[in-house]
Amino acid sequence: MKKVVISVGGSVLVPSLESHQLKEWASTLKELAQDYHLFCVCGGGGEARRYISVCRDIGLDEATSDELGIMVTRINAFLLIAALGDSAYPTVATSYREAKEAALHGRIVVMGGITPGQTTDAVSAVLAEEVAADLLINATAVDAIYSADPKKDPNAERFSLITPSDLIGIIMKERMGAGSNMIVDLVAAKIVERSGIPFAVMDGRRPENIIAALRTGEFHGTLVAGQSGEVLPL
Repeated sequence: MKKVVISVGGSVLVPSLESHQLKEWASTLKELAQDYHLFCVCGGGGEARRYISVCRDIGLDEATSDELGIMVTRINAFLLIAALGDSAYPTVATSYREAKEAALHGRIVVMGGITPGQTTDAVSAVLAEEVAADLLINATAVDAIYSADPKKDPNAERFSLITPSDLIGIIMKERMGAGSNMIVDLVAAKIVERSGIPFAVMDGRRPENIIAALRTGEFHGTLVAGQSGEVLPL
């Protein structure tokens, strides 16, 4: 079976404790696990940002604040494992080696953040490279990659297919503006470029769409790959 790494944004998995989508994601992942070897990296979302805000209020440095954010991503990962039941490896992987070892058991592997200063997008990209994944998916609260923040720029261009170098160019342009909020961070984009692993960005608020994308090629996000874009269905 082919290997798929999915980066699930905390903003879609657990935007708040009262409005989580743990059951919906668990159902989707169980369905996909019938056909693919799955690795899932969970983000921290709004709850992580709330904790990090408190860290800054009490004067903690950024690295320590990051460590607390990582703890929240691992709590989200633990919750997803619980929702998956026997379909998931029972503990949260805290390193790439642990993730690879857990995969030997044939279950869905779930992890959160690893290192201060590194987003879970970057974690998922490194993991995809380490396990030689066939596809990396970023399931987020935005439906695609745009030339600029569509919330701020009504003329932002929506992309369906771009190359890794195009993605890096978009990110670098946006990083020059104050308060920019790119959908993918630069470290993740550079790892995608060097690994050559196809990278799909799509709306994670409807996880069932991932099933359609992988199985039928019905895809409505952005694919970061070679010029042909002949990746989906997988």
